[in-house]
Amino acid sequence: MKLAVYKTSGEDTGRTVELRDDVFGISPNDHAIYLDVKQFMANKRQGTHKSKERNEVSGSTKKLKKQKGTGGARAGGIKSPLFRGGGRVFGPVPRDYDFKLNKKVKLLARKSALTYKAQESQIVVVEDFTLDEPKTSKMVEFKQNLKTENKKLLLVLNQANKNIYLSSRNLQGIKVVKISDLNTYDILNASSIAFLESSIEALNENFGQ
Repeated sequence: MKLAVYKTSGEDTGRTVELRDDVFGISPNDHAIYLDVKQFMANKRQGTHKSKERNEVSGSTKKLKKQKGTGGARAGGIKSPLFRGGGRVFGPVPRDYDFKLNKKVKLLARKSALTYKAQESQIVVVEDFTLDEPKTSKMVEFKQNLKTENKKLLLVLNQANKNIYLSSRNLQGIKVVKISDLNTYDILNASSIAFLESSIEALNENFGQ
């Protein structure tokens, strides 16, 4: 598959880049996508939730009433989960939600997500550019030129660029990532993906078989 390379002004440069079929044209695996996104979301969970059990709440350990003869249920103490202010039965405790996922499955998920985006014509290639200084207005103009001002745009760089990152940091609807940080969730969450020309070359090399 070949895509035209555009300038930051939105004009066609007349050049094209090749999208490898083993990266952007595979048979998508939905289950691999599900597992990769599930792991990504699980890693974002803090897992710091905690409720007190009956041995952790404050309160008297005195027996409330005698065991027999009251006509009601027996009660051992005020910290029982049956009473207001008592401990919770099987409440949440701090835990790690992370789980193992093979590298080949993660790679398959990323290729599958990229294939879906390629099939939906949601990928655009832009010639390499940089900014001399952080300028938010430059990134606003960039989104307008690509006709993505009302869409979620994912800008993929070959290597880190501080000025581009700072220029887009305060804008909604745009996220800047490096090839090494590209993940399935961000790919699927974006309405349009803009690759720099050099990042396509790196992506074909790193993701290709």
